[in-house]
Amino acid sequence: MIDIRLYTLLAVVEFKSYTRAAEHLSLTQPAVTQHIKQLEKELNIKIFNRVGKEIKPTNEGNIVIQYARRNIALYERMKQSILDERRHIRRLTVGITHTAESNAVAEVLGRYCAKNPGTTITIISDSINNLYNMLKNYEIDLAVVEGKVQDPSINSLLLDTDALMLVVSNNNPLAKKSMVTINELKKQPLILRRPSSSTRNLFVAHLESKNMLLDDFNVILEVDNIATIKELIKRDIGVSVLARSACLDEVKKGRITVLPIENLSMIREINILYHSDFKQEDILQSIIKEYNLLKSED
Repeated sequence: MIDIRLYTLLAVVEFKSYTRAAEHLSLTQPAVTQHIKQLEKELNIKIFNRVGKEIKPTNEGNIVIQYARRNIALYERMKQSILDERRHIRRLTVGITHTAESNAVAEVLGRYCAKNPGTTITIISDSINNLYNMLKNYEIDLAVVEGKVQDPSINSLLLDTDALMLVVSNNNPLAKKSMVTINELKKQPLILRRPSSSTRNLFVAHLESKNMLLDDFNVILEVDNIATIKELIKRDIGVSVLARSACLDEVKKGRITVLPIENLSMIREINILYHSDFKQEDILQSIIKEYNLLKSED
């Protein structure tokens, strides 16, 4: 049984207010305050500080919040697993980045479920950092991300390799080229993912390795949604740097053009991340098999 004070703690974190947390939990505000004070006394720390009108966790408070999330996630997962066992259901929660969402991963997971009756997969799309935190806290079972994480408690399995490419409309004069130079790219209106995106960070890192800055380019828009970026490219609003895998369908249908950028070989791995105590390794192998089958169809 989870200590009710942990639920109170996470409610305060979510709503950034003792009053709103109390309303959400159907408690009085003094009760919420008492729960937090009891935790602070028991752990001999200060969990929150007031900064003006805001409530912000202390460094020690962030540790408590992290473990509270993990404990609650494990407890809820235990209850769900018991229920699934009784119903003979196999349930997984898979986190994928927005880039992975735009390529074959979602379709692969759907194919797996279709071939394995009784399996239910919930897909959560988020940034790589948020997915990593969710995986650490056992809020998701697997994460499909670009690159690796340096964490001995997290295993990784190579799913594929991918490359960042320049994506342009078929009407753009660059579409007739086999490769684009940096100087040519600097003259183009550039639509990029937001700074939290690993795609953007990889592009920026390669620019910096060549002693260039993003400020040297004509960035006109920052958009988080890859489908929106591709639609803007089709309408000739601008060009973008995206993962090739996220553009395969449009390229195959002749809707957009992808090109390499001279002297920028932006290759990265796509990995499946999972805890070392993850027991359903047959699922991992099946996902890789389905992924390779789908690639061979292309």
